[in-house]
Amino acid sequence: MKVLFLGDVVGKPGMQAVKALLPKLIGSTGADLVVANAENSEGGVGVSPESAEALLSAEVNLLTSGNHIWAKKQIVPWMERNPTRLLRPANYPEGAPGRGHTVISTPDGRKLGVLNLEGRVFMRNLDDPFRVAAARVAELKAQTPCILVDMHCEATSEKHAMGVFLDGKVSAVLGTHTHVQTADERLLPGGTAYLTDVGMCGPIDSVIGIKKEISLERFLTQRPQHFEVAKGLVYLQGALVDLDDATGKARSISRVREPLPGT
Repeated sequence: MKVLFLGDVVGKPGMQAVKALLPKLIGSTGADLVVANAENSEGGVGVSPESAEALLSAEVNLLTSGNHIWAKKQIVPWMERNPTRLLRPANYPEGAPGRGHTVISTPDGRKLGVLNLEGRVFMRNLDDPFRVAAARVAELKAQTPCILVDMHCEATSEKHAMGVFLDGKVSAVLGTHTHVQTADERLLPGGTAYLTDVGMCGPIDSVIGIKKEISLERFLTQRPQHFEVAKGLVYLQGALVDLDDATGKARSISRVREPLPGT
């Protein structure tokens, strides 16, 4: 099974990149399933029912998210109606809307478990993602040996620690949130594919997708700023993981980085 995982989709430019590039990319890579992190798809912060539906209509099979999942209040009733189409981090406290893990299937019936987690270093003090991961992976293992984990967090060390913690227990641990694609893709000793950050689908001439001037003003003055998504050259970034259907172990992992023509 080949799984294509797309990094944080940032605003309209990221949405346009997915819509324009994904069909061809599926054909060229032979991807069986596509998962994308959608938490910045609406205006650069948050996800709306409209942006979620648009991504799912663009051949994405499942959406994950992170700390901006609640930025658009209208997404909550949509999530409750569609609990297996958009995940929120599984380590949010009990009672939070939605769910953090699910199983999706290829047209021929092969199953992939997906687990969404959020880190705690420099972020919210959520439930322990490591203990939550252990419990949810055990649940998913009852249905399929193939499991992908979206580890959404700030600190490289926390992402790497989750990769080590789940090595041999899941097929892939892929990092999101920081929007900068790292060059450390590899297979861990137990057969788990790992990449610290898969990057973003959005404008490169920016500060993680946001207009440079706005981000600099925020750093220089320490005052809140209304984020605006940048323009210019747009890239679709992510990772392609090839899994052994029988064992769930990864055969290979490669970075994906495709420019959007005309930007």
